[in-house]
Amino acid sequence: MKIVPLETALLYKPCRVGDLNFQTTDELKDVEIIVGQERAIASIRFGIRVDKAGYNIFALAPSGTGKMTTVMQLVEQEAAHKKIPSDWCYVFNFDQPAKPRLLSLPAGKGKLFQKDMEQLIDELRIALPASFEGDEYRSRVEEIEEESRHREFREINRLREEAANAHIILTETPTGYAFAPVDEKDVVIDAERFNQLSKEEQQRIQQSIIELQQRLQKLLKKFPAWRKETKRKIKDLNREVAEFAVGHSIHELKETYGDQQTVLDYLDEIERDIIGHVRDFIPHRESALPFLEMQQQSDPFKRYQVNLMVDLSDNKTAPVVYEDHPNYANLMGRCDHEAVMGSLVTDFTMIKPGALHKANGGYLILDARKLLMQPYAWESLKRTLQSGEIRIESLERSLSLISTSALEPEPIPLELKLILLGDRLIYYLLNYYDPEFQDLFKVAADFDDTVGREDSAIEYAKVLATIARQEKLQPLSRDAVARVIEHSARMTGDAEKLSTHLRSIKDLLIEADYWAGQNGHDCINASDVQQAIDQKVYRLDRIRERLYEHIQRGTVLIDTQGSVAGQINGLSVLQIGEFSFGQPSRITATTRLGNGKLIDIERETELGGAIHSKGVLILAGFIASRYARSKPFSMSATLVFEQSYGGVDGDSASLAELCAILSSLTQIPLRQDLAMTGSVNQLGRVQAIGGVNEKVEGFFDICRKQGLTGTQGVIIPSANIKHLMLRWDVVHAAQSGQFHIYAVKNVDEALELLTGMVAGDPDENGVFPRDTVNGKVDAQLARFTEISQAFLSKNNGHD
Repeated sequence: MKIVPLETALLYKPCRVGDLNFQTTDELKDVEIIVGQERAIASIRFGIRVDKAGYNIFALAPSGTGKMTTVMQLVEQEAAHKKIPSDWCYVFNFDQPAKPRLLSLPAGKGKLFQKDMEQLIDELRIALPASFEGDEYRSRVEEIEEESRHREFREINRLREEAANAHIILTETPTGYAFAPVDEKDVVIDAERFNQLSKEEQQRIQQSIIELQQRLQKLLKKFPAWRKETKRKIKDLNREVAEFAVGHSIHELKETYGDQQTVLDYLDEIERDIIGHVRDFIPHRESALPFLEMQQQSDPFKRYQVNLMVDLSDNKTAPVVYEDHPNYANLMGRCDHEAVMGSLVTDFTMIKPGALHKANGGYLILDARKLLMQPYAWESLKRTLQSGEIRIESLERSLSLISTSALEPEPIPLELKLILLGDRLIYYLLNYYDPEFQDLFKVAADFDDTVGREDSAIEYAKVLATIARQEKLQPLSRDAVARVIEHSARMTGDAEKLSTHLRSIKDLLIEADYWAGQNGHDCINASDVQQAIDQKVYRLDRIRERLYEHIQRGTVLIDTQGSVAGQINGLSVLQIGEFSFGQPSRITATTRLGNGKLIDIERETELGGAIHSKGVLILAGFIASRYARSKPFSMSATLVFEQSYGGVDGDSASLAELCAILSSLTQIPLRQDLAMTGSVNQLGRVQAIGGVNEKVEGFFDICRKQGLTGTQGVIIPSANIKHLMLRWDVVHAAQSGQFHIYAVKNVDEALELLTGMVAGDPDENGVFPRDTVNGKVDAQLARFTEISQAFLSKNNGHD
């Protein structure tokens, strides 16, 4: 059969400029969502609309494919139709100060309540002192105190009068009260005169004094109770005055928040606490040691503050939050501390919200890789989603690393939709290793890396127009759009697909815009796009240039002319960062009499990967099944990639390896002006491989450096024709007959191209024609079998 090179039209699929009905992208409208992601978009919409637990979303796509932009757009659209959730506040718990209370208010009311409480305390700090400094309050206090003093004075005077009737006077001394007898002239009887009295008189006076002293003691014991009663009356007065002053201000707040029962309960507690701590509002004399006072008593009004955790007063939609640094504290919230007199203290006003608080009632978007890299963030997030509440707890306490007392804020009920963005590998690893993952992330939004090229040119042009406007770039001409579309197909390695990797496309447009400015163009032209592509390759191809230089100088042996038995040019792709290029490699094979064993030197030296070893075993199976079905397989072969000092993997060289073995076996030389890529199955059919464009261009570059002869070319699988998007210089060389690309479907077609001989088909008895490649293979294997049998017979006869 005659195999001809592929037509030029199959080597490159251009974008038809006539299909682009515009002059520049300024004429195109912006698009909101990237084209070609219908599956992912439908999955996201389903996930965010299902109002059931566990239906969170994991968006699968490599970084740079626009999944973040798409997710944001979809979520913001849904958030616009969702009710704005409540504001959340933490306030002081008067019963248990270490457990701050939680208040929920309608959206926007939290900030108003915070200001109202500040205003209430400011008013009371003025109103309460004024109430206790008024004339009415002072007169009532004086009245109570005067009444108390008058009562004590009256009782003492009554006792004094009774004593006087008994000729005894009551006198006050520095140590208290004392009784003394007097005569008719009220002169105190001294001890001498008292001894002169009769014994009956002395006994009467002594008995009277004893009775009066007893009555005085009883009276004096009543004084503390009377004074305590006076203090109680003053305290009741203080409470009455405070209730009047406080009740008036708080009553207004209660009317404002009458529909919020939790707020009303809190205001009742505030009212009771303020009345019970009126003294805090009354200015008092400063301490002589103010630092001791500061140490003993902090701001007494701090407990009346409102810690507004979530304020949605400025929100027009449900919250959409993206947390770029999802560590434990940024997700769950934290309790800050401050240093006071050498100690770390905290209170409810130092509770800070996390991303879960801010997104509560809406949508939270996280990067899966960043989340998993933060210690304990993933486990804490899962626990929070499972419990349905946000519990703020220090990481040290949750891990039992400290045992000191700490705040225990009341947990906040959680209701949100969580969306994780990550690579496919992360999703599959979590799905396999984390048993809880499927319960929490039931929706997978799998973004496609490519989109069909057919009838997508205009939509893709709109994407380019949107990117250009967002990045403030010059508009693209339609020629430039066509070149970008062609390059996008090249990026996918498929002429029938376009890349959805927006980051790469955006980078290309930014660089093309730079070159357009350097070239003085008022819009981005196709030449600017091509210059951006060429310059990026130039920046990255130092290693490729050195490798090709080694081939040019003969350091690495690659023949591009002549014919050699058992030797062939294989093709591989090297990926260095974001740059990949084709690398020709010399593959050699040796054959000999043996027992059917095929030795892969790469595998024996542990330089060959599992897939490469699989390919070698497959070709060994093909040789045995085709040529040794009815006789022993008496051949051994050795395969190697010459001058390969690193790992080799993949099966794309199995076709070349098979041809090299058959060539070595028959000693039919193979053309060295042809390179080959493709895998082979056990039936001899050639299968598609990856990186076909880079492989073809790699051998072309080597041939061009060594001089194009017009016979050189590359053999590729027929299944890879649809993937061809070759460089223009390769296409032009093929068009002018200087370089050729052949496509083969099976081993026989490849052998005919490489040897110039007919491969040969078996007859009805399975015998190949003698003067064909297959016939020579069959004959050589038969000779090996005869030699082997003769050798065994000779040895057995000798024995």
